[in-house]
Amino acid sequence: MGLIMKQAITGPAAWKGADMVGDSAWLHHLSASVLATLDAALAHVQAQGLTFPNFGKEDFPIGDWAQQLQVHSDELENGRGFLVLRGLPVERYNEEQIQILYYGIGLHMGVPVRQNPKGELLGLVMNVGDVTKKTTRVYETNLYLPYHSDPSDVVGLLCIRKAKQGGLSSLVSVAAIYNEILDKHSEYLGLYYRTWFFSHLCEDQPSLSPIFSHNDGKLSCRYLRQYIELGHEIRNLPLSKVEIEALDLFDEIMHRADFRLDMMLEPGDLQFANNYAVLHSRNGFEDHGVHELNRKMLRLWVKMPNARTLAPEFPGRNGFPAPAAAALA
Repeated sequence: MGLIMKQAITGPAAWKGADMVGDSAWLHHLSASVLATLDAALAHVQAQGLTFPNFGKEDFPIGDWAQQLQVHSDELENGRGFLVLRGLPVERYNEEQIQILYYGIGLHMGVPVRQNPKGELLGLVMNVGDVTKKTTRVYETNLYLPYHSDPSDVVGLLCIRKAKQGGLSSLVSVAAIYNEILDKHSEYLGLYYRTWFFSHLCEDQPSLSPIFSHNDGKLSCRYLRQYIELGHEIRNLPLSKVEIEALDLFDEIMHRADFRLDMMLEPGDLQFANNYAVLHSRNGFEDHGVHELNRKMLRLWVKMPNARTLAPEFPGRNGFPAPAAAALA
């Protein structure tokens, strides 16, 4: 088989939002027994005098629910590529307790990785940034967040508070986008397999990666158009007209209403998505105007033990390296 996959992708990963209407198999309600297990694990951490993130998997025992988390992990890698766990009673816990619970769940899925040069393991997704500064990341604002993948195997979002209006989460299947390009626009396909300069891949300078990569029977994707454009701008390598056409086509397909799955994350929802198989987005939102009431999410990046094998030209990205001070500690 050549580098470029020329067969349509079948199976659960090739879903379309329109086909998911009325199908809630991706939504899992946390049972009373699971919540009791999580409370006991939280109490176990606190009884030892441990705090986030200074505890390990063994300090957060979850009993038989660990097996269910493995089932969920398999769904992320070999199924639809996303799921939502609903019903964590976040209103019952303080900030430290929420961090322990979320991080503890992450430890039983894989290895939580750092999300910025400061080494933070839980990212605050909230409208706290200055939109007039170029250094402000979009997730720190209330602006529309374009479809993208994060530099980790899996991304998790825990909803603590909703916005006054808006803030809808949206997912799209990479396989569905690929099938559409293969079927109707195959003349562009090779361009997505060539390497592009991406900015913000946990590195100081833009580095090379393809958008699509097929390896060991699985298709993987890395995408955020603004980071591709910025990467080529920094490298002083302007995109060609045909490259821009290819990116325009990719954007047009992934924004189609029948491809997207839109959902409003409720307080206590935990959304997980495979960054190689699913792109995620969020529309703009209006906050309440009071910091303690404003929309608040916590983000988790996880390196997964069951993650796919990536091709050499599609190097894995699992967060930022440890800060120098932490590495010496």
